[in-house]
Amino acid sequence: MANSYPRRDQASGIWKINQITKNIKDQGTYPNGSTRALFLGGAVPSRTNIVEQLTVETTGNATDYGDLITPVALVGSVASLTRSIYGGGSTPSYVNTIGYRDISSTGNYSDFGDLTVARGYISASSNETRAVWAGGTAPSDSNVIDYVTMTNLGNATDFGDLTQARYGLAANGNTTRALFGGGYITPSNTAVDTIDFIEYSTTGNATDFGNLSTSRMYVSNHSNSTKGFVFAGTTYPASTDIIGATNIDSLGDELDWGDLTQAANVPKGGAGNYVRGVRAGGVVPATATNTIDYWSLSQRGNAQDFGDLVTACFENFGGGASNNHGGLQEFQPRTPELYSPTGTVVPAGSGVGDIGISAGGWNGSSYELSSEFIQISTTGNGTNFGNLTYGRQNIGGMASTTRNININGSAPSNLSDVDYLEFATKGNSADFGDLTTYRRGDAATSNATRGLVGGGYPGTPGRINNIDYFTIATIGNGTDFGDSSANLTDQCAVSSTTRAIYAGGRDNPNGYLNTIEYFTIGSTGNGTDFGDLTVARWPVGGNTGSNTRAIFAGGTVPGSVSNVMDYVTIASTGNATDFGDLTVARGAVNGNSNSSRAVFLSGYTGSYINTIDYVTIASTGNATDYGDTIRAAGDRGGSSNGHGGLS
Repeated sequence: MANSYPRRDQASGIWKINQITKNIKDQGTYPNGSTRALFLGGAVPSRTNIVEQLTVETTGNATDYGDLITPVALVGSVASLTRSIYGGGSTPSYVNTIGYRDISSTGNYSDFGDLTVARGYISASSNETRAVWAGGTAPSDSNVIDYVTMTNLGNATDFGDLTQARYGLAANGNTTRALFGGGYITPSNTAVDTIDFIEYSTTGNATDFGNLSTSRMYVSNHSNSTKGFVFAGTTYPASTDIIGATNIDSLGDELDWGDLTQAANVPKGGAGNYVRGVRAGGVVPATATNTIDYWSLSQRGNAQDFGDLVTACFENFGGGASNNHGGLQEFQPRTPELYSPTGTVVPAGSGVGDIGISAGGWNGSSYELSSEFIQISTTGNGTNFGNLTYGRQNIGGMASTTRNININGSAPSNLSDVDYLEFATKGNSADFGDLTTYRRGDAATSNATRGLVGGGYPGTPGRINNIDYFTIATIGNGTDFGDSSANLTDQCAVSSTTRAIYAGGRDNPNGYLNTIEYFTIGSTGNGTDFGDLTVARWPVGGNTGSNTRAIFAGGTVPGSVSNVMDYVTIASTGNATDFGDLTVARGAVNGNSNSSRAVFLSGYTGSYINTIDYVTIASTGNATDYGDTIRAAGDRGGSSNGHGGLS
């Protein structure tokens, strides 16, 4: 029968639409036939070049697949949809060899290139385009992270460093992020519980993610698109049967998932598919075992017997890989709160994106740490999303269809830090990078690819006119874009797909501005005069508009707060026009929108409030009550996955 679906899912025969849809809902992936898991090398007790295979969806004993280039143990192994790659290891001297083969057919491995540093006890992770290796020993502990492009033969390139040098750690990942957990530190002779992470698309040093439930080393790993699993290993000196799970997109600690069928140290490897994890071999407790067991990735519980390896083997904790792990599928299931009642994933982008996020702020006595979200097209109260890396106020917010970014703030000092979170899964924010200049009270906006951050107060000598920009999909520091017309803070920023609008603000402690200027997002350069607001004021609620219209709401005016909403047509220039009134006059209001509705959240009236109200962007008129935020606060950051700057 002819294939009727893209090759990446490896389905055979004719698939009906309802079968594909059911498979996506049930498994978080497209129909993918069978999954090949490979277990490479090891010690039996001398080094071996044996590669064994099994089909993850079934149970039964492993069979011979082929041979490695040389007998080796302690390698780091990964796979794409088409290629199996391993690197490093011990022969027993430490080597830098990288080998590969087409995973769809049996046979022997060929030379790919070399790692940057020869080492063993090394961990490896990959998505479809890039493989990374981390840590190891050579024989001293290593913090090296290096990478190759999966499709291009050649030597590895330096990526950055782990937060601490160690070996015997596990590596997991989804399509965008790799996690490195656990390991052993020789100088102190201790196992660690550290989890680091990187983003595949960037280079740079790893960042702290959280902690394993217990310190352990010589562990193995497997992941689907949402969870990374770390299992087996030793808590030093005792072997462990622990299976632990971590939510990959949400910074935090490991959760207990269940137990293996036996405590095992230095397993031959871990592999699996999107619904099942597999562990093979290891030391139990002092001799090599040929045991293979498996467990569910969707429901907590203990492992069950799968079958046996051809040869009892150990000392290859990184030697497992499969062609259906979490780094290979673009679909990533979302938390239940972000599903529609039918189970369909909430869309993102212009016309369909509907999730608005508000983060941080000041509640009158302390800096807010939490973030919350609303579904913009409905009404109701905010729902908890997760936490910033630390509590702060005066935050600038921007977003693409997939990623929300919150810019610096005060906590209590002025900061240059930038956080981000993924709309796809609730959870805590992670560090993104730094602004070119630390400050607070800046304004941020974006289109789908680039975000602009303007103005702010860094302290002495005063306000600045700097504009930075970030590429939202790439973690890293800000780059100079140009300058605004004046040194100022507390502006409002709104964007279309091509133009960013900055309005209002203050240029000294008592100044109230009505100026509006604009920037072309795709270029760099200074601001151009656009027109004036109907009322000079600060801080004005922003990030509210469609691709054609920007709305500016609330703010403080001399002696009071304002309920004014005014608007401009983004593609033209000219003065703002009155839109209507907020339900409550207030400043320090946070806004977000989809393409048709603008929502204004919380703020300051003389005390902090939790009011949410909304308007229809294409019309004019007074705002209507929406519901309440979780906490009364002001000077929050946030944006949405469907604002007017998104295509």
